Parts: sequence; structure tokens; C-alpha cells
Amino acid sequence: MAVLHFLENIRTPILDMFFSAVTYLGDEIVFLFLVLFCFWCIDKRLGYYLIIVGLAGILLNQSMKMIFQVPRPWVLDPSFTIVESARKTALGYSFPSGHTQCAFGAFGCLMMWTKNRLVRLLSMIALILVPFSRMYLGVHTPLDVSASCVLAALLLFTIYPICKAIDTKPSWLITAMIGVTILSVITVLFLCFFPFPKNIDTSCLLHAISSCSKLMGVAAALLLSAILDTRCLHFETTAKWYAQILKLMLGAVVALALKALLKIPLSVVRYENISDALRYFIIVLFAGTVWPLTFSFFSKLSITSKTEEKHDDAN
Repeated sequence: MAVLHFLENIRTPILDMFFSAVTYLGDEIVFLFLVLFCFWCIDKRLGYYLIIVGLAGILLNQSMKMIFQVPRPWVLDPSFTIVESARKTALGYSFPSGHTQCAFGAFGCLMMWTKNRLVRLLSMIALILVPFSRMYLGVHTPLDVSASCVLAALLLFTIYPICKAIDTKPSWLITAMIGVTILSVITVLFLCFFPFPKNIDTSCLLHAISSCSKLMGVAAALLLSAILDTRCLHFETTAKWYAQILKLMLGAVVALALKALLKIPLSVVRYENISDALRYFIIVLFAGTVWPLTFSFFSKLSITSKTEEKHDDAN
């Protein structure tokens, strides 16, 4: 709290705006965009790396929040004030930091995977600024963010060799996805049936169950997608830059449409968490299996355009 009080005393309106923007680099929307961009357009091995690190990290993060039940800084010390604009991203318990976990995992993957110096530099800056932003805004303590960094780092170094060897050892990917799927099931069962104390934050527990139920659907769909890809699909991500943009935009639009439209037919399912798990299973199965079936078209679109350019030059 002494660190947070120090940061509280040096706040300025400009710094408030800057770190309020920086902290969104740890938001799930940014993470999902990076996953889709890498999985569809850059290198599916990097996509799997991001997904596995992200899924395992969020599942462990949610479990730790419910196990330790550490209150937010302004609850620990009523004299402490936060930057109000950050309150809406600070739901539930404090330890460990979810935004830090997400950002450190995502940008850590990029930094470890690529040899591009600019990407590595920008990733390193994000790794530093996002955890600091959570403390500056007053929504997490140094212990919260440091624990998330350590957990994410352990996952980064553990999963890295598995994803690098996907082409030669596809069974490693399947094993990793089976492990993440089992972890998601165990996490949901733990959150649903563990005898937590009566004074637990019920809204936080329900949020954790809902989030992990969705992740269970995601993990199951990714496992099926990985099996299909390694055995029969073998899709490639290469295409010209304009074809990549078109691929990414169209795929994202369809995925978002599915996310919204599936709520209606799946509302017949009695339990909302099961409905959410099914909805995310279908969305991710589309992203991991159905949409990649179109990638050959986008590759041919690039080749066709190049051939037409040569033909025009010849004329």
C-alpha cells in the first residue's frame, strides 16, 4: 500500500489518461485480436502458443482469486483512492491481477516467438507498462501484479518448446490441449462445488464460474480443432497482405455474429453456464476449423492478383 500511496500522490490528469489507455492492452478484446491475427494470418503455431498460455493463465488466475480472496486496495485501506475510470475494469478480488496475466502472457508470447526487434521492443514495453498501469490506477498492489507475471512467465517457458515442435511432434500439441481441457473442467468443478466460506463475494464467484465455463467450451473446441488440423486440415496462413486483411475482417465479423446470434437458440438450455460453454465451443470451432477451410481461397486470391498484374505489365 505504501507503493500505491506514492503513486497516488504523483497522479496528474495526463498520466491518468495515458495509463487508463495503456491498461486496455491487458483487456480480453486485445488478447482475442492478437490470437485471431496470429492464428489466421501469421503462424498458427504462435496462435496455439498464445491460446494455450492464455487459457491456462486465466483458469489458474480465476482459481487463485477465489482461493485467496484478497480485497481490492481501496478496501484494504479506505483512505486510498483510485482513478475512477479504472473501477469498471476492477471487478471481484484483487490477487492476482487478471489484466497483468493477460498482457504478460500475450506480449510475452510475441517477444519469445519473433526475432523482429521492433515487435520485441514494443512487447517488452507493454510487459512493463501494463502491470505498472494497474498499480498507478490503484486497482492492484505490487504483489497482485508480480504474482501474475511469475505465473505467466512459468507458462511461457513451459509451453514454448511444445508449440515450436508442432510441425514435427503434433502429438505434443494434442497432449497440451488435453491438459488445458482437463484443467478447465477441474476449475469449473472446483468453483461450483468447493465449500467456500459464507462471507465470500458471491458476485465474484458467479463471475468466475461463468468465465471458466466459457473457457471450458473454448478449450474443448480447440482440442477438436487441433486434432482435425494435425490429422487432415494442415491449413496454411500465407497470403498477400490485402488478402490477410480481408480474411481477418470477414472471419472476425462472422465470429462476432455467431457470438450474438447463438444466444437465441441456446437460450433453451436450462443452465446459463452450459449454454455459454456450448456457444463458445461453436464459435471457437468455427475459428479453428471452419474458417481455415477458406484459407486456400485467400491464398489463390493473392496468386490470381499477382498473375493478373504480370499480365497487365506484359500488355
